[in-house]
Amino acid sequence: MAIHPTAHVASTARIGQGTSIGPFCVIGPKVEIGENCEVMSHVVVEGVTTIGAGTRVHPFAVLGHAPQDSKPISEESRLTIGQNCIIREHVTMNTGTVRGGSHTRVGDNGYFMVNAHVAHDCVVGNNVTLVNNVMLAGHCVIGDNVIMAGASAVHQFTRVGRNAFIGGMAAVEHDVIPFGMALGNRAYLGGLNIIGLKRSGMGRPDIHALRHAFRMLFHADGTLQDHLGAVEAQYPDHAVISEVLAFIRAGGRRSILTPRSGQQSDEGSAQQDGTA
Repeated sequence: MAIHPTAHVASTARIGQGTSIGPFCVIGPKVEIGENCEVMSHVVVEGVTTIGAGTRVHPFAVLGHAPQDSKPISEESRLTIGQNCIIREHVTMNTGTVRGGSHTRVGDNGYFMVNAHVAHDCVVGNNVTLVNNVMLAGHCVIGDNVIMAGASAVHQFTRVGRNAFIGGMAAVEHDVIPFGMALGNRAYLGGLNIIGLKRSGMGRPDIHALRHAFRMLFHADGTLQDHLGAVEAQYPDHAVISEVLAFIRAGGRRSILTPRSGQQSDEGSAQQDGTA
């Protein structure tokens, strides 16, 4: 361990081998930081917070402080951050609340750029990228491999399926299907994240099948619920289509994001390189 003499590290904090704590950091008494992490200058880590091995935390990040909740906070809750994450300047991640399970969870290999915010009780998957100024409200569930472009925001209790893409400055109020693309303020379902499909290793025939299923779900006459059975009957053994149908059927506090009126395309054109 290498702890700078100006850092304040509680005697009961657990710091892994090979981890460095930079100048003017504050590490609370119930914090656990894994091996080979780098916590740069002016970082505050408080609460019952666990940070996985290999994670790098840049200056002025604040992790594990109490949730921004109007109700009194008296319970002890947790923040768990996975391995090999990159947490850039001024990122904030809060602990959970009793009504949300008292636990905010962030997966492995995440990239959280400047000023990104993960609110109380969120569940963020693996390989997620939040670009500058992205805001997750409380109780959001973000699937693996999601990319959220700059200044986008997600409403409380909203689900975003794996490999989805959220466009820059999008305001997402409804659940985004796996491999979906949310664009605009207020957000609409702009199509499928074709780049994400290719990155996941999906072949051309399966992509064509998913695009056809998308059109059956969202561009045929009738309601979305009416179309679920028809899609399932046509594609009973297609794993990704079955995943999309299960996501819709599982439901949640928010309704499913749909295309805007008159939209016919099933794929978007926003840049998705994960850079600021």
